[in-house]
Amino acid sequence: MLSGSIFGFGGGDKSRAGNEGKTQISVDEFKKWLMKFDQNKDGRISRSELRDAIKSRGARFTWWRSGCAMGKADVDGSGYIDEDEINYLLRFAKEKLRFEIL
Repeated sequence: MLSGSIFGFGGGDKSRAGNEGKTQISVDEFKKWLMKFDQNKDGRISRSELRDAIKSRGARFTWWRSGCAMGKADVDGSGYIDEDEINYLLRFAKEKLRFEIL
């Protein structure tokens, strides 16, 4: 079973290992986790920043997966995922990144 601390959770975070080795995390915790990868602190997630987040989950084919996730989440076609679009990533996170969103 996966431990939450392996993926940058733990300490003050409330995430925990859930069923089938998925990391249980709230929507707010997911957003905070994702924004840790906002390297330039512009409040948006680029494809390369998303790739880094996906890579931190131990996933393979990170360039391809980040492209798929951007396709689902970047609804305005800006090339970035902003605060309003993060919710579109939740399904991808559940299916491909082994998060159990609470």
